[in-house]
Amino acid sequence: MALVDVHSEVTGKVWKLLIEIGAPVTPDDAIMVVESMKMEIPVSPESAGTLVAVLVAEGDSVEDGQVVARIEKT
Repeated sequence: MALVDVHSEVTGKVWKLLIEIGAPVTPDDAIMVVESMKMEIPVSPESAGTLVAVLVAEGDSVEDGQVVARIEKT
């Protein structure tokens, strides 16, 4: 199976992690929420799969385009 990177779409702070490693995900699922300029932005994968890695922790700063998680595409 192919690994697919999940990117943050904004610069901000990881406010909350929502899904645990090993859980199935779809493009409709938010893996985490990034807070940017007092707005909560959900971070979702582009394709369905299994969440295999989360590369940030709650409270971490992230940049626009930064890889924040990886899924194994199904």
